[in-house]
Amino acid sequence: MAFLKEVRFDWSKVKDKERYPFNIPALKERQSINLDRNVVFFVGENGTGKSTLLEALAYKCDFSTISGGRGPLLKDHRGDFSLSDIITLSWFPKVVNGFFLRAESFFDFANYLDDLAEECGGIVYSPYGGESLHHQSHGESFLSLFQNRFQGKGIYLLDEPEAALSPQRQLAFLRIIWELESTGRAQFIIATHSPILLAYPGSSIYCFNERGLEQTIYQETEHYQLTRDFLNNPEIFLNKLLS
Repeated sequence: MAFLKEVRFDWSKVKDKERYPFNIPALKERQSINLDRNVVFFVGENGTGKSTLLEALAYKCDFSTISGGRGPLLKDHRGDFSLSDIITLSWFPKVVNGFFLRAESFFDFANYLDDLAEECGGIVYSPYGGESLHHQSHGESFLSLFQNRFQGKGIYLLDEPEAALSPQRQLAFLRIIWELESTGRAQFIIATHSPILLAYPGSSIYCFNERGLEQTIYQETEHYQLTRDFLNNPEIFLNKLLS
């Protein structure tokens, strides 16, 4: 059962619709987005608005926008979260537990935990596998986070979680998603480029592009088609690319 059902936009609050982030084609004048699935994916090229919307959702949930859950955690003072000013989240039921993961700032989050552990002791690491995330490989630290921190009823907003994961560990992550969402304990909203993650059954996929925001199916995503065609005949692709 999805917790966050819908995101609604109030464009009457925007004075300059040609200013970023309000001029993003995928979001511009969009009235609402239906998120009534346990697993929702955002796909599209870099710069199409996936991360911008995910960060706005995290900000609206009062999650740390560097990476983290609710409360006085590490704050991001560099980002532009003005999109959050015009969105309303429709919940049923409302949940307050969860986590926002931004792969590019995960190092900063791991540093924050280490600093906090110096003040409060190693108990800080308990929800993260019991040790510093820096004492694990990048992929191991991601999986440790997923396996230990993602507990109970919650919403998990993940920006490119595959960044540190090998293909094998992406499959392990799919199992973690299934173990949580299939029992109604979790909802995942994931921005990704991974054709492996996108294959998750029963999910919704939204494609961000210059035409707008389009709901699609796995086999129609560019990620699936390009990967399929490349693996079927890598020589042709490489000859065209390198000639």
